[in-house]
Amino acid sequence: MTVDDLIARQMRVCRQENPHCESASFDRDAAHAFQLYVNETLAFAIKRGGFMYGRIGENSIVEVDFIYEPPQTGTEDALVLLRDPEEEKLVEAIATGLGMRRVGFVFTQAVGREGKGEYTMSRREVIQAAELQTEGGIKEWVTAVVKLEVNEDGAADVHFEAFQMSDICIKLFKDGWFDMEAVDGDPKVSMMKKDVVIGVKDVREVDNDFFLVPVKISDHQGPLSSTFPIENRMTTVTLRALKTHLDRTKHLPFAKRIADFHLLLLLSKYLDANSDVPTLSEFVHRQTAIPEGYQILIESMAAAS
Repeated sequence: MTVDDLIARQMRVCRQENPHCESASFDRDAAHAFQLYVNETLAFAIKRGGFMYGRIGENSIVEVDFIYEPPQTGTEDALVLLRDPEEEKLVEAIATGLGMRRVGFVFTQAVGREGKGEYTMSRREVIQAAELQTEGGIKEWVTAVVKLEVNEDGAADVHFEAFQMSDICIKLFKDGWFDMEAVDGDPKVSMMKKDVVIGVKDVREVDNDFFLVPVKISDHQGPLSSTFPIENRMTTVTLRALKTHLDRTKHLPFAKRIADFHLLLLLSKYLDANSDVPTLSEFVHRQTAIPEGYQILIESMAAAS
């Protein structure tokens, strides 16, 4: 028996009862803006995803206040993130000013996915979720799933679920046990490169549910609005949208008018990422008067559109 065999015999996979966060609370407007697009525009025909930003509150409650949707392509079964490091730097600068951080990832499941209804997450989704949770680097990281479910009346309702990938799942991912090339086949199970122990059996196929730790869900009204057009969708967001938004919100204090992550992301592409972006975001966070220089600059950008 080799050393690898001995290690494998010690690698036991079992269900984890409790998550590392008490619950996940979603800003109602942010969640609505995300599900509305995938429901009414994409018709849940392809997968869509986004990084969730917010705060870790008391008792390890994860509060999600906005969702950043990176460049991506989706099919019924796969979601490929075409990540833009420069844009993500701007997102992080905005989040810093708002007193927030990345706290999780949300994705949708297409209605035509392989083996639909037979499993909670596919092997592709488990691997992607484990990868992003590992990158996230916080124990409270949450993965949210949005899908259509048929209700008692036969109509389809949009349904949110939240999970954490279990500690053993993350360990297996970090240590390279997942067979990353075995993405085809039964979507309900994940393939390991070596045998692991479940119960008293040595197996290489692990039911994905073993890796999922359910997280309770609630909602709240956060400090930001989500009415501004959202980045990296079918229609490119331009400064014309800024003018329309400012015209529509003239009755509000200026700090409130620009208290929308997606608007701040557009503005950030014309500002200094190291100083202006976090500074402006902090004014929004504190809801204090925006300095006249920033206000004039933003209004002139809108007027020039």
